[in-house]
Amino acid sequence: MRVLFICTMNIDRSPTAEALVARRQGCEARSAGTDPDARMPISGELIAWADVIAVMEDAHARAVRDRFAAELPGRRLVVLQLPDIYQRGEPALVAILTERIDRLLGLANA
Repeated sequence: MRVLFICTMNIDRSPTAEALVARRQGCEARSAGTDPDARMPISGELIAWADVIAVMEDAHARAVRDRFAAELPGRRLVVLQLPDIYQRGEPALVAILTERIDRLLGLANA
């Protein structure tokens, strides 16, 4: 399973999620940001690569739908509802992401 995590700048939330999933057998992960100045800006190629697209907030889901509607069919888009209040690798962020990723991957494999 290939999971793409998306936040705004691809600095804290989505790279943390990417690192958590990259350790799991049978999963590949990448991350990107919706802002043009993001560390890794989102692209149609990344959307097409993913089986599951996990965004941190509703605004990210809207940006993905607006910009990449043609690439979305056949992909699952999930909003993790995780506000931009955490630092990369912060224990609280890791705990929340671990729980939500476990649920996400469990649903995706069901």
